[in-house]
Amino acid sequence: MQALPIDSILPEIVASLRRSPNLVIEAPPGAGKTTRVPPALLDAGLAGEGEVWVLEPRRLAARLSARRVAEERCERLGETIGYQVRFEEMAGPRTRLRFLTEGVLTRRLLSDPKIKNVGVVVLDEFHERHLQADMALALLRRLQQTARPDLRLVVMSATLEAAPIARFLGDCPTLCAEGRRFEVETEHLARPDDRPLAEQVAAAVRRLLAEGLDGDVLVFLPGASEIRRAQAACAGLASQAGLLLLPLHGELPAAEQDTAVRPSEQRKIILSTNVAETSVTIDGVVAVIDSGLARIASHSPWSGLPQLNVARISRASAAQRTGRAGRTRPGRCLRLYTTQDFAARPEHEAPEIQRLDLAEPALELHAAALVI
Repeated sequence: MQALPIDSILPEIVASLRRSPNLVIEAPPGAGKTTRVPPALLDAGLAGEGEVWVLEPRRLAARLSARRVAEERCERLGETIGYQVRFEEMAGPRTRLRFLTEGVLTRRLLSDPKIKNVGVVVLDEFHERHLQADMALALLRRLQQTARPDLRLVVMSATLEAAPIARFLGDCPTLCAEGRRFEVETEHLARPDDRPLAEQVAAAVRRLLAEGLDGDVLVFLPGASEIRRAQAACAGLASQAGLLLLPLHGELPAAEQDTAVRPSEQRKIILSTNVAETSVTIDGVVAVIDSGLARIASHSPWSGLPQLNVARISRASAAQRTGRAGRTRPGRCLRLYTTQDFAARPEHEAPEIQRLDLAEPALELHAAALVI
């Protein structure tokens, strides 16, 4: 099994959780926290006779992380290691380590508030601050302080502001790991580019090919429509260079997502939304092209409806995207925006709890008698 930077502090993580029930872990992209920390907690017996649950921000991350851990342990997925996402579960009576998406975990907490069969809950990539993740942490902390003092909580992220989370968890310890094992050369535009985004992506791909690209390219785009336009713009280049041109977003069937992320003998250009931003290592990626954009969920006070707007990502998200290229070898990241643009961006995105309508979660909590 390949050594990863996080491995050096696994004994310290286990020792800390034996002394204190809560822990915050900061580990830069590529450290290996998602696939190494949860099984280490299970093997150390920190869950007792119960399970270790790992909260992931997206279905793709939950499935791929569970599969990677099962492969590293030479097991079939669904035995000791499993996952559960909306409308899909790969687990069995022997499952002790379970990767779940945020909505699944919150609903499990609402239907079974004491989760007696769970000994450790790991909240991965918490910096994204999704509403369901914030709710889950609040409910878990309340449960720990009332009916389950034996429950252990671990919060992990690459770009997390750790101090506020550690204070919320009772001034718990914070541990830091080294970053990725390989350097990533990052380049910005010299001046803003007014061309359509698809043309900018095609130009960046053309440049990488001209400079001797020797691996896969991961392109970050805001949504499925932008991915389709970029596919059309890059189709000729990909055909001439003998590259696979593959989309990757949350609405694709699982089989098509797997095709995009699995190793291939043929080089690939993967056109992805931010589903590949965290928790996913795509072997073979040596270059990232970052549009600097994403679709951000918010709430319209005028219509009362949720909305998705294309917006500039934060510096923390940009760092996450850059880190996709430094996982298995040295890499490059071409950012389709200037250094001045990057410096003017916020350090982190605003938490969803500040942007979304809270009526639905409030009603869910009230219906579960969790609001006084």
